[in-house]
Amino acid sequence: MPKFSHLHVHTQYSLLDGAAGIKDLYKKAIKDEMPALAITDHGNMFGVFSFVAEAYRNRLNPDDKNSPLKVKPIVGCEFYITESRHRKTFSKDEKDPRHHQILLARNETGYRNLIKLTSLGFIEGMYSKYPRIDKELIHKYHEGLIATTCCLGALVPQTILKKGPEDGENEFKWWLNIFQDDYYVELQRHGIPEQDKVNKVLLDLARKYQVKVIASNDSHYVEQTDFNAHDILLCINTGEKLATPASREFADDDVLIKNKRFAFPNDQFYFKTSREMEQVFHDLPEAIDNTNEVVDKIELLDLKRDILLPNFPIPKEFRIHEDNNLNQWEYLRHMSFEGAGRRYQEITAELEERLNFELFTIRTMGFAGYFLIVSDFIKAGREIGVFVGPGRGSAAGSVVAYCIGITNIDPIKYNLLFERFLNPDRKSMPDIDTDFDDEGRQKVIDYVVAKYGKNQVAQIITYGTMAAKMSIKDVARVMDLPLSESNAMAKLVPERPGITLKRILHAPLNAKQGEISLEEKEALTADDLENVKKLRQIYAGEDMQSRVLHEAEILEGSVRNTGIHAAGIIIAPRDLTELIPVATSKESTLWVTQIEGSIIEESGVIKMDFLGLKTLSILKTALQLIKQNHGKEIDLDTIPLDDEITYQLYQRGDTNATFQFESVGMQKYLRELKPDKFDDLIAMNALYRPGPLAYIPNFIDRKHGREAISYDLPEMEEILKDTYGITV
Repeated sequence: MPKFSHLHVHTQYSLLDGAAGIKDLYKKAIKDEMPALAITDHGNMFGVFSFVAEAYRNRLNPDDKNSPLKVKPIVGCEFYITESRHRKTFSKDEKDPRHHQILLARNETGYRNLIKLTSLGFIEGMYSKYPRIDKELIHKYHEGLIATTCCLGALVPQTILKKGPEDGENEFKWWLNIFQDDYYVELQRHGIPEQDKVNKVLLDLARKYQVKVIASNDSHYVEQTDFNAHDILLCINTGEKLATPASREFADDDVLIKNKRFAFPNDQFYFKTSREMEQVFHDLPEAIDNTNEVVDKIELLDLKRDILLPNFPIPKEFRIHEDNNLNQWEYLRHMSFEGAGRRYQEITAELEERLNFELFTIRTMGFAGYFLIVSDFIKAGREIGVFVGPGRGSAAGSVVAYCIGITNIDPIKYNLLFERFLNPDRKSMPDIDTDFDDEGRQKVIDYVVAKYGKNQVAQIITYGTMAAKMSIKDVARVMDLPLSESNAMAKLVPERPGITLKRILHAPLNAKQGEISLEEKEALTADDLENVKKLRQIYAGEDMQSRVLHEAEILEGSVRNTGIHAAGIIIAPRDLTELIPVATSKESTLWVTQIEGSIIEESGVIKMDFLGLKTLSILKTALQLIKQNHGKEIDLDTIPLDDEITYQLYQRGDTNATFQFESVGMQKYLRELKPDKFDDLIAMNALYRPGPLAYIPNFIDRKHGREAISYDLPEMEEILKDTYGITV
């Protein structure tokens, strides 16, 4: 029995058009022993990085990093192609001549060209919601790519249907001339009359020009039983109701037919097994077998890259090594000791030892450039009047960061650990969260864009997925379930971050029923569990509410829309379109990465967080008003930390608009604690979070002598005496 691989597959990243999860696709492909699996989402490469990473998580021997993959990942895209990507004006009578086109990366060069094409589709060809390319770009960036005649919506099939076989042949020859041996006739059999008509012509062309035929299925969901859920997803996309009569003829989703909704022709657009595909193409077994030729041509890609830092310019006198990383380190060392002279009255042996230790670690890990970049834009921000935060997080433990002006907190004074920030045994990029006032944030970003170039700076994409409550509400609206019933069902979903319908409907309720229960993992209360039971009763029924829950479970996790990360900025060493796929957004003048923030650094570019804080804006305005109304200039960095009147404010819980001290819960504990020293505030800030929160009453009682101070080990007293024996 010949092996078969799907080469035309849409995932959930074909926004509100694909209903197939990447893990579910691999699970089915592995079970079916398919050699390979392609990702070909509409116009974008949003899911490509996760798609390839998932393949590497499924090795024949999971314990051996060199073990072969169970399924080879093939990176591709189903592009929108038009006559001219630059034309953006059309009319009702003259619509955008937009078609589909599958391109697969044969090797690393092909992958780079896919990145170029999808990026330019957004940057130059965006029209309505469609990132479009044209033949000019395909001619320029076709190297290393495999092309097919694609689906019924592609240029060759549509030319055959609308203009006849002769014109279709001319179109076919254009593509064949460009891609030659890497051009294939793609046959799909979904039971559509127009498709059968086109297939006959395509087979004639294949024979005439000796082009090999491959079988495919235009896969948009995993199982045939997911057809109805996919139909609902299309309704969410177009704002229609399921009850509206469906137009089952082949058409694009922007073609509006009066009193009809866009829908797929039938339930055949799913991820079929090899046996099912063999049955569909029983008369053309070579079409099944030829998918192996394509798979064998394609080189295995690994998209993970080492971080590439932007080239930070340094003075000539520090360029003494061939390795620019070492030159940057020499300059960082100079800046650190120069800054130490300003920050400290004298450079003691202890301080010098700490600086040398940190600098050695930074040199070993190759992160000198990172420190220089962050220090530079913070310095530039201050110079143009931006209010910059003093620093927070583990970066505050670095004396180097303090000396070069990244932070304003003395790690020596507060016994902060550098190893929490950087550790040679934990190879990961430093993470410095930089706070700016709301208005100033954009000024600093503008500085970075001016320094490194607009084509090297981007914001980071986020994906809005259909979480449990949203999935129920979306499906309920499409299925015309009354709003009151929809809201009632959604309210039964426990308020827990990341909780899923799959867990709610199928996981053990408590520890007695299984190892990983809802009670343990999600920490559900008795009331929560009662609501879960009600949801399960609804799920087990046969009414409309039950059907809504079943379809919502399937669609949960679908990517509903894209957004922009609130803080993350990418700075690259060269044009981003040479490194990663980028997109555009109406929300920003900058490019936006097509890879989300949690995995962006694995693709080889560095992420920096530029946070705009309202609190800093309030402080900035307050200082301006004090100067204007009272003629006094206040330097926040020199305010004493032992002011009795200030502590009285904290003791009363009068902390509105005080960053991380303004919540009702925190104010309650401050009134009980009655802090009278800065260490008390440090401890409260550290304790007031899930987990340590439980120790706050003990901390308060120990401070006021109502509970004896004790240590788990006598040796811990030196470390924990400032927090009354409580581990913070």
